[in-house]
Amino acid sequence: MRDGSPVWAREIARRVLADALAGRWVHTQGVAAQARALGPVLGWDTDLIEAAAWLHDIGYAPALAVTEFHPLDGARYLRDRQDAAPAVCVLVAHHSGAVAEAAERGLSEPLLAEFPLNGHGEQVIAITYCDLTTGPRGERLAPEQRIAEILSRYEPGSAVHRAVQVSAPQLLDQCREVTAALTASRQT
Repeated sequence: MRDGSPVWAREIARRVLADALAGRWVHTQGVAAQARALGPVLGWDTDLIEAAAWLHDIGYAPALAVTEFHPLDGARYLRDRQDAAPAVCVLVAHHSGAVAEAAERGLSEPLLAEFPLNGHGEQVIAITYCDLTTGPRGERLAPEQRIAEILSRYEPGSAVHRAVQVSAPQLLDQCREVTAALTASRQT
């Protein structure tokens, strides 16, 4: 099993995203920078969260897209081809409302059976926060702006659009939790 270090994760993400999906690579770099900056402040397992940040969108890469559901495709690639640590695979599989999208796509059973959360809920919230506060060009965005940006890219009838609409209230609540923790840490 690989160590799951941020350096290892960055190299995998660079290899599968940088040329094939340059825009997604820029976003990924921003998400990873956010994870690295916030991890120590919030007491996260920074290496784990940063590794997952580097890898969270690799399932979009054309070479890895089997089901067209990027969290599952990315997590399976990490597990099956990279021998990644189970925790990294779980965070990739569950980031940013993946459970809602899996339901829309009829993929809930394989997602939950192959990648059970097993106590990683807080870590999923951490990677979700980093993803939902980073725009497509790596810029910082409010979570509401990021959700609006995602919705603008997908047709209203698409699985992604429906899933984001369904999961947005919970995702925004999770982002507010992290924001409150950040505020509290800065006041001490």
